[in-house]
Amino acid sequence: MLDLGSHTSLNGLSAVVTGGSRGLGLLLADELLRRGCKVTLAARDTAELERAAALLRRRNRTGVRTAVCDVRQRDAVHDLFRDVRAASASVDIVVANAGIIQVAPLEASRAEDFEDAMSTIFMGALHTSLEALPHLRESAAGGRLALIGSVGGLLAAPHLLPYSCAKSAVGTLAEGLHAEAARDGVSVTAVHPGLMRTGSHLHAQFGGDRQKEFAWFSAIAGTPLVSMDARRAAARIVSALQRRRTRIVLTPAARAAGLAHGLAPTLTTRLSTVAARLLPSADSAPDMQPGIDIPTPTSSIAAKLRKWGSALNDRAAAAYNERWRTDQELTQRHRRRA
Repeated sequence: MLDLGSHTSLNGLSAVVTGGSRGLGLLLADELLRRGCKVTLAARDTAELERAAALLRRRNRTGVRTAVCDVRQRDAVHDLFRDVRAASASVDIVVANAGIIQVAPLEASRAEDFEDAMSTIFMGALHTSLEALPHLRESAAGGRLALIGSVGGLLAAPHLLPYSCAKSAVGTLAEGLHAEAARDGVSVTAVHPGLMRTGSHLHAQFGGDRQKEFAWFSAIAGTPLVSMDARRAAARIVSALQRRRTRIVLTPAARAAGLAHGLAPTLTTRLSTVAARLLPSADSAPDMQPGIDIPTPTSSIAAKLRKWGSALNDRAAAAYNERWRTDQELTQRHRRRA
């Protein structure tokens, strides 16, 4: 069995980051490149991948490749790792990061929203893991796999139920894979971030009273002390991968919430019930809409909340390739209008 403690440097290793074209995935790729890895960014949109790669190269990051891949399709994931192996001679590090966020009360959520979350977040992580593991077992450095869960997977978050269900499944998958992959010299790290300032609020999908849902979500996600600087989060995640940690929970608020739920699940569930009553009620909007398409609310309170809380997140969106609209989103928007 490989001595997992004997390989501490990541320099020269080959890494794959799914969902790597924007937000946290892009920052993880940047950090891996900074530490000397060769990195393949995988995502669904060609133009977005090209912009992400150009952004990294402007930062003098070398060794970046891109690959169009829909992690919901296992055959596509299989081809991804076959191609990375052929181009880089090995697959040493894999980060399963691809995901979506839907923000809406239960009354405005459909079964299809849960299916979409499970397909992208959980099945995407499962496909990535199953196809990566044969390559990671052959890594001379000892393979490293990270699955990006969420504090929302440690305890259910109101108005984020499809997301929480899928992230909970990812956390369970990471723990099970860790137990079974260790004998082959592969470490598996479960990553549970709290709120981070990545600019992802612009690509999150909002239902119900969309303006109010967007206002509270973007405000909380961009508030200092409650949310975390995304670059610092990426650095800590890569360090956890490097050290082969079993589990990492980011932000003090997320750690406190996870601990409280473990020690007093009834109390935390009741507190979540109280929080849910403070959130917007359902509206008659028939489907989800991305945050980037939601106009500034006319309500003075909602407008002030959005402006105050989302300032840092809006700056992050511009820096982390979140402000660009993807080709796929443009197509979906056109179909909705038709």
